[in-house]
Amino acid sequence: MSNSEKSTKVSRRSFLQWSQSAVAVLGAAPFVGRTAEAATPAPQGEDYYDKLGVEKIINAAGTYTTLTAACMPPQVLRAVYRAGEHPVRLQDLQVKSGEYLAKKLRCEGALVTSGASGAITLATAACIGNANSNKPGALPQDAGSLKNEVIVQKAHRYSYDHAMMLAGAVIREVVTLDDYKRAFSEKTVMTNFFNAAEEEDGPPAEIGREQWLEIAHQHNVPCHLDAAADMPPVENLWKYTQMGFDLVAFSGGKGIHGPQNAGLLLGKKHLTDLALRNTNPYGDAVGRGMKVAKEQIVGMVAAVDWLLEQSETASTAEYNRRCKVISDAVKNIPSMQINVVTPRIANHVPHLLLKFDPATVGVTVPEALKQLRAGKPSIELNPNSGHKPNQGIPCDANTLVVGVWMLQPGEDQVVGRRIKAVLTKKA
Repeated sequence: MSNSEKSTKVSRRSFLQWSQSAVAVLGAAPFVGRTAEAATPAPQGEDYYDKLGVEKIINAAGTYTTLTAACMPPQVLRAVYRAGEHPVRLQDLQVKSGEYLAKKLRCEGALVTSGASGAITLATAACIGNANSNKPGALPQDAGSLKNEVIVQKAHRYSYDHAMMLAGAVIREVVTLDDYKRAFSEKTVMTNFFNAAEEEDGPPAEIGREQWLEIAHQHNVPCHLDAAADMPPVENLWKYTQMGFDLVAFSGGKGIHGPQNAGLLLGKKHLTDLALRNTNPYGDAVGRGMKVAKEQIVGMVAAVDWLLEQSETASTAEYNRRCKVISDAVKNIPSMQINVVTPRIANHVPHLLLKFDPATVGVTVPEALKQLRAGKPSIELNPNSGHKPNQGIPCDANTLVVGVWMLQPGEDQVVGRRIKAVLTKKA
């Protein structure tokens, strides 16, 4: 082994120690495009991952819930820590944080929720309440006797339909524009538009955002937009409410880099007020179990403040640099084809695609994924690896998809080295 190769052999433990030290010194690593921060380190406590025997991983996949989404920057961690030191009245915190976020994000009303799924449930409950003038305690048990229909395009049906059903909604499915126009009735309370559906694998939706909005508003029905993973660009946080959507849901723990169990519901104030009345701390609310603690509320506000200070140009440049580090490590592997793509809507950041011939390399994509996952440190690649095109990523059975935006400092080198070893049978 050459000296240069030895110098890159960084153990997971030494790498983590280095990374933590960098965070403590710089006050903002590993995030890019940041403004200068005070060098006050985030509080360091006992490492309970080690204590509990939970394996730390390299996240070369993306902001997936199963991989605990994004890491919070030190500015947000410090805000969460300080929020935990003092009790406040939860209602006051929800109201004041909503007012602050609405001003920052250029909308009438805002609410910190228990993630995007919680935001969808609360949006549905708010729209049912809006249509029926009912008290929150009526949901979901009395929903059958109320106006409770939500119109959704067939191409937009997904597992998060259940978030609407939790509030007692009944989904009315449509395909064509004529279907949509006929679907409105006295029982219609809301329409739901899945923003990233245009990038999903399957039959395309026939009705675009503007037409969807126009027709719903002709019937005085509010429109909800699920934009959970659709940040960056940051302008999306106000683009859709300004377009006319009455409610828009975002995940807090994805591109915003807030707490994983937080989200945002943005839109018309009379609806976000109804959503607030349908969540904690109200004991009769359908969203009572979707509790957002004081630490998560403050963390979400701090994450928005942090986000608005960032340079998307600098961030994109850093993601492309990481792609190059990994691609340089594997570019000489026989049959290797390298491409960098940026999905148009959800997860709108550069992704590295590594396509190869398994017969030439001697390893299939599933085998490579298994070896990367089983190694030390364990590496998770994007779950679209080895699958047909999906979510705006043109992958196939022979393509590894590397999501670089959740990588910590130096992990791009580790990922490149490990993929090279797996594909050259040196793992």
